[in-house]
Amino acid sequence: MTTLCVFVSYINLYRIYGKGNIKEMSWFKKGEDFEKEEKEKKENPKFSEDLWIKCNSCNEMIYRKVIEQNFQVCPKCNYHFQIPARKRIESLIDPGTFIEYDEDLVSDDPLEFKDTKRYPHRIKESQEATGQKDAVICGEGKIEGQPVMIGIFEFNFMGGSLGSVVGEKITRLIERAIEKKVGVVIFCASGGARMQEGILSLMQMAKMSAALARLHEAHIPYISVLTDPTTGGVTASIGMLGDIIIAEPKAMIGFAGPRVIKETIRTELPEGFQRAEYLLEHGMIDLIVERKDLRHTIALLLEMLGRKEKDNRFFYE
Repeated sequence: MTTLCVFVSYINLYRIYGKGNIKEMSWFKKGEDFEKEEKEKKENPKFSEDLWIKCNSCNEMIYRKVIEQNFQVCPKCNYHFQIPARKRIESLIDPGTFIEYDEDLVSDDPLEFKDTKRYPHRIKESQEATGQKDAVICGEGKIEGQPVMIGIFEFNFMGGSLGSVVGEKITRLIERAIEKKVGVVIFCASGGARMQEGILSLMQMAKMSAALARLHEAHIPYISVLTDPTTGGVTASIGMLGDIIIAEPKAMIGFAGPRVIKETIRTELPEGFQRAEYLLEHGMIDLIVERKDLRHTIALLLEMLGRKEKDNRFFYE
């Protein structure tokens, strides 16, 4: 009886709407849509950003914990993700040996600068996002037992831009290194000078460079580590003044961006231009070291460049 009723209902619908229109009705379309949605879900699964991360190089979706356990490096293609300054300290410095300096220094707003937002508002946003007071962390510690004065840029703080606080903290770090006769290592990751501080930002280049000149006169080694990206005023000062200059694989290193250079010289740029491998080939840097090997490499260099016991002078003098 039930089957007969359904058949009669279908015949009546056929008479009213016609054969083609019956298929368009939501009753019959619902099953088809459901199957289509299920197929799309299987073909294009949605991944949680908390659990998965997409590699910028090979486009693979990788479990976030795998990346974190691998020093923020893609296990598929060896792409080096940016790494927060605090995590880099944890991966480099011997546990319990790090002492941070000048962590309470905060940028002022002498120019009362305003673009779409006021400068103090941008500073506050970056502080809340990163947990840092400014774009560099400086301190003293040991790497495989070797004492070191270390500075690490935090790119997520306004693009690691060079402002008065960054320049002051690095200058003080170098002065402490001269006083204690300890080698200096600085990890650079920056978009350049901080425009909100104008000429005061540019002055930091000269101040840090002068401090490094005094470090060199004291025969104390300075190792510069260039990470992706290192550009602008940081490249033009502390980035390229190291006694030994190391870079991470495929790091972008330069002063102006490739688009600006291309438009200025009006010619095509070489493949790999401004990447670490290109700079190594042309003698601009000394070493390319993968992140997993950085700790041991820096420790060996500090030991090699360290004091001789006999004459109390540095090895590289």
